[in-house]
Amino acid sequence: MSYSYWENKTWFRNIDYAIIGSGIVGLSCALQLRESHPKAKIVIFERGMLPSGASTKNAGFACFGSLSEIIDDLKTHTQDEVLALVKERVEGLKLLRNTLGDNTIDYQQKGGYELFTKKDTLLYKECVEQLPIVNNLLKPIFKEDVFSVIQDSFHFGNIKKNLIVNKFEGQIDTGKMMRALLKKAAEKDILILNTTEVKDIQQKDKGVNLTISEIGNVTVKNVCIATNGFAKQFLDKDVQPARAQVLVTHPIENLKIKGTFHLDRGYYYFRNIDNRILFGGGRNLDFKGEATTKMEVTQQIQQELERILKTVILPNTPFTIDQNWSGIMGVGNQKKPIVQAVSKNVFCGVRLGGMGVAIGSVIGKNLAILASEHISE
Repeated sequence: MSYSYWENKTWFRNIDYAIIGSGIVGLSCALQLRESHPKAKIVIFERGMLPSGASTKNAGFACFGSLSEIIDDLKTHTQDEVLALVKERVEGLKLLRNTLGDNTIDYQQKGGYELFTKKDTLLYKECVEQLPIVNNLLKPIFKEDVFSVIQDSFHFGNIKKNLIVNKFEGQIDTGKMMRALLKKAAEKDILILNTTEVKDIQQKDKGVNLTISEIGNVTVKNVCIATNGFAKQFLDKDVQPARAQVLVTHPIENLKIKGTFHLDRGYYYFRNIDNRILFGGGRNLDFKGEATTKMEVTQQIQQELERILKTVILPNTPFTIDQNWSGIMGVGNQKKPIVQAVSKNVFCGVRLGGMGVAIGSVIGKNLAILASEHISE
């Protein structure tokens, strides 16, 4: 396809910053760059009609980790590292809320709850034993206890009678959040090109060469990679795709379940939204198969999600499934995100580990700060 002089001049020439990916990280990066460089030409290249990874496909949990997840992290990270991870998630959520406003993203703090099936006796016992230790660890951040034990008042099925509650956990409307970020970017004269896939990135002596689908080669001054689960295409880093499958029910009359809920060390999660139950997870059923960038759902995982809905979440309530979908996260051997210079003019902010809502804003900001040191306006 050939482009006119006007198209080339307006969209593809003299780009100070090319950002790959229009998700939370990419848009947050662009907004921070605009604050630092009001005259810079900033263009976001997005492969999909909408953000293609997880930013418009996540469950909308404003969380920083369930108790069992934090305990698991303490087995592979130091206490200081875990504290830093939680602090980053909390600060990221504050940044997101301050940037867009609670009303805009429909932020609600209804609390987070962790359920334990009757076969999870050892896990439940470990969590209860470690609860005061984790509360003490997190006290510098929250100034009070985060986790406590309460009785199940939601009438779940086949679970232990006690739940672990986190009063600081909230939820957002993912669609409203992304729409608000896109609107703010447009207001700040940030160009967004959808269905425009970057195929290759090559550092040159002066600037960076991008190979872009249906456009060809475009030379830019700096590149910020914000593709998270798709980053392996461009980076030799410890970041792998991890697909998460989700479903949502049709509206349920008089739905009593309110809040965000975690099950099986966070591998399953559900919440209320518009009188429906949104339920996702099951990656642990097939880690190898779910290490993919294919936006598909599988019979194995969808059947298990429906089984848990029937037997645990809504044991006495009829329901039907309205939609199902999947999103692609970026994970690795460590939970700490990767915000690094890849070369002289190429930078990345990836490996959000399933915490994109919590840390996407702050990772985007940090990516912009890193890349800002290299621009010449």
